[in-house]
Amino acid sequence: MLATDRLSMRQVLICGAAVVTLSMGIRHGFGLWLQPITQAQGWTRETFAFAIAIQNLAWGVFGVFAGMAADRFGAFRVLIVGAVLYALGLAGMALSPTPLLFALTAGVLIGAAQAGTTYAVIYGVIGRNIDPAQRSWAMGMAAAAGSFGQFLMVPVEGFLISGIGWQQALLALAVLSLLIVPLAAGLREPGFRGGAAAPRREQTIGQALREAFKYPSFQLLMAGYFVCGFQVVFIGVHMPSYLKDKGLSPQVASYALALIGLFNIFGTYIAGSLGQKLAKRKILAFIYLGRAVAIALFLWAPLSPMSVYVFSAVMGLLWLSTVPPTNATVAQIFGVAHLSMLGGFVFFSHQVGSFMGVWLGGLLYDRTGSYDIVWYLAIALGVFAALVNLPVREAPIRRVPVAQPA
Repeated sequence: MLATDRLSMRQVLICGAAVVTLSMGIRHGFGLWLQPITQAQGWTRETFAFAIAIQNLAWGVFGVFAGMAADRFGAFRVLIVGAVLYALGLAGMALSPTPLLFALTAGVLIGAAQAGTTYAVIYGVIGRNIDPAQRSWAMGMAAAAGSFGQFLMVPVEGFLISGIGWQQALLALAVLSLLIVPLAAGLREPGFRGGAAAPRREQTIGQALREAFKYPSFQLLMAGYFVCGFQVVFIGVHMPSYLKDKGLSPQVASYALALIGLFNIFGTYIAGSLGQKLAKRKILAFIYLGRAVAIALFLWAPLSPMSVYVFSAVMGLLWLSTVPPTNATVAQIFGVAHLSMLGGFVFFSHQVGSFMGVWLGGLLYDRTGSYDIVWYLAIALGVFAALVNLPVREAPIRRVPVAQPA
């Protein structure tokens, strides 16, 4: 894409950050509906949790195809579809009379919507429109917006539930999610306008995939991202129960999750900024090793509200700070022509890890009456991820020119 065909950095960041703020902000508040929905419908908590588990897997699966579509037809069209699916999914959450329909709407529809309105699609726009010298920083800004969305939207969602009821609150969010449509207009790239597909590229989708999956550094990045998903979703879902089992009040868990979100804003921004100055593989290795050390110290130190808050602040700094350097590394190695698609595959690995973390947390707790095994597994995986990121080669891949069809 020529420089003259690019969107301005300010426009990309404002519109992209706003989209991520809405999409991720709505998502972060879904736990607030667990008790209202299960009590009103007479469902078990497992029914609600199963739908959210499907949502995570659907996000990962559809993320690959959303990335392909964004690279081929531009982010604008994908964002429009994602916004509509989000509105339909939220309305379905409010109106589904059976667990099956609830799983299809809250799970499949919203998972697909998140795939089309979050990081992979937005990072593709950033990669195509912002110079490499500022790309990592810009990705950090977008990731920080997702964290800010948690602070902006979760209190709003709680206020809506208490003020107008859980069903009406979901319907209000369905309408609010459609704000993504006008924001998407600000991300309509010149190269994709007028019904035109992507500008001419060196590789087909198949060639890009074969190249990436044969490249060891791509495999290592995917392995690290699997660990990221495992750790953050296990902690995010199971830490409140862990603290309750240890005799701490529910307020401690609420404050802990809030601290994670607060410090995550700073962590993602710092990681993105450092990615412009330091080797991104070293940043990733530091983050994963830092998580392992933080978890170990948390388990070995005497448990108290203060130790929980310190742990949460440290984990918040390391929470989604893997996102900017991971995606910036993919862009640096393979270029930006297929960035949304390749980012979607890396994120799918993250979501498989998320599923494993939340599922093993529940399974092993039911079998052993303790979360200890999964905590120590999270430590070991953190060390593993630190080690596998160190050999990543960040230099652009060398390609043999591919003949273009006449």
